[in-house]
Amino acid sequence: MAGSSDAAPVVGDAQRAVEVTAEDGSGRSTTTTVRYSDTGEGRPLLLLHGVGLDARHISWKHAIPRLAADHRVIAPDLPGHGESDKPRIRYTTDYFVDVLSAFVEELGLTRPSVAGISMGGAIALGYALSADVARLALIDSYGLGEDASWRPMASLALRIPVADQFVWNAMGVNEGTVRDALRGYMTQASEAFVSEVHTVLQDDDCGRTLRSWQRSEFGVYGFRTCYLDALEAFGTPTLLIHGADDTLLPSSWSERAHERLPDSRLHVFEDCGHWPPRERPATFNRVLGEFLAT
Repeated sequence: MAGSSDAAPVVGDAQRAVEVTAEDGSGRSTTTTVRYSDTGEGRPLLLLHGVGLDARHISWKHAIPRLAADHRVIAPDLPGHGESDKPRIRYTTDYFVDVLSAFVEELGLTRPSVAGISMGGAIALGYALSADVARLALIDSYGLGEDASWRPMASLALRIPVADQFVWNAMGVNEGTVRDALRGYMTQASEAFVSEVHTVLQDDDCGRTLRSWQRSEFGVYGFRTCYLDALEAFGTPTLLIHGADDTLLPSSWSERAHERLPDSRLHVFEDCGHWPPRERPATFNRVLGEFLAT
């Protein structure tokens, strides 16, 4: 279990909302209300969560109050997640990148730093490849590999009627089933974290978002989004953090990206799975804070 820092609440954040317009995977322009927290003062830092089980309060619960001591920390609930609107659209990584671009424009942010975990990492990198970003942090990031051993089976399940929804419902039966499921992703999960994820699993709209994005990304022969070929020409200072025991997206992805990026740092956390900000909050906050302060 995580230490006492894993029980610290998110405090002092101002809850806000903004409308953004972006084109989904079907080519439809959709205007969506995005709710976000805005905490602290200083240089802007955007924190992007992952897909499905995640939201701003899940991944960034302990990072926000720590990082807000030195930065203006802005953490949105991406469309289809948390307290933001959950429209019935085709969710893709490109859609979320466009949402982020519109979000930054609506808030009038200039040269923010961006950190993203899992799918949020792919969104952060996709945005940074075409925007002016001060610093980039990728945590157990999607978008750094073309395939994974579990992808063929997941891709097949997504094409079997109701099978994918059954998995979501089965995970969320009770906190015990959540705890068992998280053992496949994490080396340690606090009881508070289990309870928070269980709450997310009760929202069928979040499950629908996850399945829509997966159908877009999990192809017959590999993942749709992979930015590896763009890394050698990417000059933005980049931090790569990865759990050594991540069974979902292997640490070799970040290690390979580190070799290709011209200006990067790599930290592989031992005894850590797919959620370093919650499994190793104190170490994670220190490493990210030092990188942003350099």
